[in-house]
Amino acid sequence: MPVIFFDVGATLADARVGPDGSLTLRPRPRVMAVLDALRDVRTGIISDPGPGDDAASRAAAALRAAFPGRFTDEALVHWGAKDGREIFDRAIAGAGEATVGDCVFVGEDARERAFAREAGMRTAADPVFARAATENRPVHRARIELPDGRGLPELTTAVNDTEAVVVRSVSERLVLTMVTARGAEALERAGFPVDLQEPVDGTPMDDAERRASEKFISDLLARGEAVYEGEEPTPRTTHIVTCEDDGRLTVRRLRFR
Repeated sequence: MPVIFFDVGATLADARVGPDGSLTLRPRPRVMAVLDALRDVRTGIISDPGPGDDAASRAAAALRAAFPGRFTDEALVHWGAKDGREIFDRAIAGAGEATVGDCVFVGEDARERAFAREAGMRTAADPVFARAATENRPVHRARIELPDGRGLPELTTAVNDTEAVVVRSVSERLVLTMVTARGAEALERAGFPVDLQEPVDGTPMDDAERRASEKFISDLLARGEAVYEGEEPTPRTTHIVTCEDDGRLTVRRLRFR
């Protein structure tokens, strides 16, 4: 049974400290929907409450106010610095029957995710990818060149319906995203060309990631939207598939015309 631990600030919620020192948490976009979809999964917290003797109790009170009825298993709530693997080791030890391979840490900070992986956890950079992490499905960086007549609002609508997150808009036509293979397929079906890049956490390609990448490429070929390097593109071709020296298939997006 998987256990998903979330960071709080900038991952689950945006924090505001009032003039009197009170802490208020405002859930970030899509977070409540993600938590609703994870009702069947045990969830917990690994987060740094900041300095001060009362910081943890203040953070816990703000968490209860922002997420009533959630994160109620105190054995899965861990407050402390995430400056090494120690807090992640404690979280794993307190996860009951869950094994280290069942534990996932979701946090926006790449350094903290690296500590979690050092402890043996799976990781995700955004709550949207929490389910994918429990299923060992990789998340990639991706570039999307907006087609003529389509803008960022339309892309945002499509992204919000699948396993994808807009990272930033580089220009009027180019948007950087994070996406799973499942999310990439959904965006392609919605008319947005997806150019998959490296994994978000830069880990070597494992079997699950290789299968996801191969499926994405095979689906493109099956739909007639990709050809192999050296073949003549057709009017429907959007991607070129290359066989690397080690036998891996890679794909690159043709520049949108």
